[in-house]
Amino acid sequence: MAEITAAMVRDLRDRTGAGMMDCKKALVESDGDMDAAIDWLRKKGLSAAAKKSGRVAAEGLIGIASGPSTAAMVEVNAETDFVARNELFQHFVAEVAELALSVGEDVETLKRATFPGARRMPGAESVPEPRGTVGDQLTHLIATIGENITIRRARRLHVPDGHVATYMHNAIKPGLGKIGVLVAMDGSEAEVMEALGRQIGMHVAAARPESLDISGVDPSALVREKNVLMEQARGSGKPDAIIEKMVEGRIRKYYEEVVLLEQVWVHDGETRVKAILQKAGVKLVDFARFQLGEGIDKPTGPDFATEVAAAAGTRG
Repeated sequence: MAEITAAMVRDLRDRTGAGMMDCKKALVESDGDMDAAIDWLRKKGLSAAAKKSGRVAAEGLIGIASGPSTAAMVEVNAETDFVARNELFQHFVAEVAELALSVGEDVETLKRATFPGARRMPGAESVPEPRGTVGDQLTHLIATIGENITIRRARRLHVPDGHVATYMHNAIKPGLGKIGVLVAMDGSEAEVMEALGRQIGMHVAAARPESLDISGVDPSALVREKNVLMEQARGSGKPDAIIEKMVEGRIRKYYEEVVLLEQVWVHDGETRVKAILQKAGVKLVDFARFQLGEGIDKPTGPDFATEVAAAAGTRG
């Protein structure tokens, strides 16, 4: 029996995209022969993930989980919207969000964590053996569903003596949807913070703030905005002193657009968010907003579902 080293397992995983446990078993079954191990994985359908990894995944689900003074949110992407209705996929997203409560928001750390739901997943009876890590389960899910699937990002908010409220816009199931928001607060009764936090979550989902307060505005974005406003103001032909005041006024307007505390409360259209918080005696500590697929460059040609339909029609 050949010795199966960690380096061999890593090499096989890099070449096939299969999970570590599957790669080790393939090498054992093939007595250390790399080519035979690759063939073993292909026959089991476990190397299919590598072939799909280059395809754009911008659909999927946002998942949210809550714990004491803590909440976590993840985005798991797939290639088509159909996958969001798949029970195996939904369960995977929910389990990863739950795991992020304790593991944290680093995606690579999440992938290395033990997957807690392998034995109780819907359809688990068809799985020959439990997949040990989240990454292993992800690889198996790719092979099972037949699409590229990625854990894109995660966020965890914790307030030791406060509360983290959650909001999911157009949820397809509790904690699963397309736009998710976490709102971390301090300074009032839990019931008050929960009710207000949900309202703030709805506001954040609609208003898309980029920072909590003015100090959190991206400095490079602020410089770009000032440069654009300065050029626009110079076109008026007014004196420099007047131009400076014009730009200052427009920067205040810019803050009202991108800073959460400076925004107008969407629920009444006139009060500032900071005034709402002050009245309730609540301090807003942090927030996070995930919108499915935001920032991903999507292909302009036929989507994956169209390609599949076309291929099926050609063969028929």
